[in-house]
Amino acid sequence: MEQATSHPVENAATHRIVVKTFPVGPLQCNCSIIGDTLTGKALLVDPGGDAERILQQLAELGLKVVAIIHTHAHLDHILAAGEIKKVTGAPIYLHEGDIFLWEGVEEQCRRFGFPSIKLPQPDHFFTDDQDLGCCGGVALHTPGHTPGSTSFWFEECKTLVAGDTLFKGSIGRTDLWGGDFEEIVRSIRERLYTLDDDAEVITGHGPNTRIWLEKESNMFVRA
Repeated sequence: MEQATSHPVENAATHRIVVKTFPVGPLQCNCSIIGDTLTGKALLVDPGGDAERILQQLAELGLKVVAIIHTHAHLDHILAAGEIKKVTGAPIYLHEGDIFLWEGVEEQCRRFGFPSIKLPQPDHFFTDDQDLGCCGGVALHTPGHTPGSTSFWFEECKTLVAGDTLFKGSIGRTDLWGGDFEEIVRSIRERLYTLDDDAEVITGHGPNTRIWLEKESNMFVRA
């Protein structure tokens, strides 16, 4: 199990931003809290399970969720979204390209042998380059792993939440519903590899990486 990591941004101008990432749910999806300690507002990314733990982490950080945002709608990234919304009242965001997966979460659960759940409908759909309204975040549509896969770029703190699009030394699988290998390669090369080389990449599962490292050594997509 990956240990929870929390780090304030080192840049003095943006020291108020805190990023905390920890694995949740049956498939250990990386869930992230990205918050502004000055305003007390936070974005919650990919609540894939363990709602009580997520809420506890938010309470310990003294942050209020203003949006629940998803990199994509595979079940391991969305399982706790309904519980978190019920407690916090925060709206749910998803790219419309993944609505078929969101609405098919019960079928996903059956196929993978997990207890079936029902989720509320997303409140909003992302548009490409949409301002997330917190911590300077922007939504980048990066299809390939799924049609609606979306990455979240936080320029002030040089942090990219890539979901299952980019991993350390690897990329997301494209053999599941709506996956497309050519699209994911294009998304990584044209969107993610154009970001700051020093940016820290929070992946959907497993350890973080850096843009420069993947550009140099990722066996699937090199710059």
